[in-house]
Amino acid sequence: MVNLIANENMKIYRRWRTWIMVILLVLMTCVVSYAVHRVMNPATQDWRASLQDKIRQQESVIQDTPEFMKKQMEEQLAVDKEYLKRDIPPVDSTFWGGVKNASGLILLITIFTVIVAGDIVAGEFTWGTIKLLLIRPASRSKILLSKYIASFLFALLLLAILFVTAVIANGVLYGFSGGMNPFLHVNGSGQIVETPAVLHVMQTYGYQCVQLIMVVTLAFMISTVFRSNSLSIGLSIFLMLISQAILPLIMNYSWGKYYLFANTDLTQYINGSPLMEGMSLGFSVAVLAVYFVLFNALSWLIFTKRDVAG
Repeated sequence: MVNLIANENMKIYRRWRTWIMVILLVLMTCVVSYAVHRVMNPATQDWRASLQDKIRQQESVIQDTPEFMKKQMEEQLAVDKEYLKRDIPPVDSTFWGGVKNASGLILLITIFTVIVAGDIVAGEFTWGTIKLLLIRPASRSKILLSKYIASFLFALLLLAILFVTAVIANGVLYGFSGGMNPFLHVNGSGQIVETPAVLHVMQTYGYQCVQLIMVVTLAFMISTVFRSNSLSIGLSIFLMLISQAILPLIMNYSWGKYYLFANTDLTQYINGSPLMEGMSLGFSVAVLAVYFVLFNALSWLIFTKRDVAG
């Protein structure tokens, strides 16, 4: 099994496109970190003045805010005032805030990994190497599993590169002095509590990786269905992009909460604002587990039963 995984990794990393994706990820992380720093921390304004302006703006509009959003705004207002009271810069004003904002680039990692996962099986058929692969003594199940693991090892490498690059880039921009500041938030009892900023950032990354896992698993399944790697990659990316566009429409229906992409963004539970009534962290995890098993079962069934004689 180890040799099979090593063989799949060799196929991934010997291609120029792999290293182009790595370079693009590093460059994008640096550019985004710099852009967010310029917007969030203009040179003419310190964090106290910025936070005071934010509080004044919130207080001026809170009475006109829809009821379903008012509670969340009131909680954020209380948290912002607590930062001022304690004279602690908000996490967004420290390098951990920049690292957290860089987690949005996990979407880019998802696209890159979808390219790899969408090609890893279908590419064998495109280039005619599938027969050479299947004459090995390893079972089809092991071959498929090795490809699946290799896809996620690639995603794990990109995640590590993103995190390390974000820490270095934002450390240079913000300085590392605010790294020990706590993250303040309102718990379920309505009390303001603090969490180490690094744990909050890691939680954000972890929750956002859920969508990465599900989309890559979907792309991997599609790769086992189609013999064309270009069709497999194109369809996977199309489904990933169109899924977010139709999400607001589906949320108008009660069954919308069972839609895959209504549950992939678990950060909605960090903020305490689920997309629909009746959704909870446990509910979303259960729905995702069903999709995960279904996608992998279909991948295994199709790959192990497929006739490659032609």
